[in-house]
Amino acid sequence: MREALRVSISSGEIAPGSQLRQDELAERFGISRIPVREALRQLEAEGFVTFLPNRGAVVSELSIDEVIELLEIRIALECHALRLAIPAMGEIDLEEAKAILRSYDEEPDPAKWGTFNWKFHEMLYMPCNRPRLLSMIEANYGHVSRFTRALVSRAAGKERPQREHYQLLELCRNGEIEKAVRLLREHIVETQKTMRSAQRHAARDLGSDG
Repeated sequence: MREALRVSISSGEIAPGSQLRQDELAERFGISRIPVREALRQLEAEGFVTFLPNRGAVVSELSIDEVIELLEIRIALECHALRLAIPAMGEIDLEEAKAILRSYDEEPDPAKWGTFNWKFHEMLYMPCNRPRLLSMIEANYGHVSRFTRALVSRAAGKERPQREHYQLLELCRNGEIEKAVRLLREHIVETQKTMRSAQRHAARDLGSDG
């Protein structure tokens, strides 16, 4: 139940600020309120849920600066994982990653691009064989994707990210570790820039409406 709820929050199905009523969740998942309460407490510890006076559990909201910081953490974790993973990559890993990118190419719905993006990155890091590191990467990505999924996809499109994904995959195939890590860092930094740019434009549009 906790994993299903985390996926719903990460995907944006449950929006930031939404109230999470224990009785409704218990009915939805066909369980008692005790495991629901425990799941919410675990999600609180992971940063997905906040308990507020008189409101109970709500989906956590983050400022743009907090999202930027999470992207900095993403750089540190994922670059380390990629550096460890490349020497252990086999042909099956590389071909599966390529297949994900092909499916990504064919997907017209921006709301679904984030899922393909995560699957591709996850496939690259899995060979590092560091379960705790991979778990930290997944949790951090879940936080970030709630706020970048729609905003960045619509602002940046997928042409540039996909071009960089294919370049990254080729560097991994050739065993060029430092070049791959450098490209990955630049790839995530570009997301930071897009977030800042989208924030400026949103603020300008809000000002013009007033």
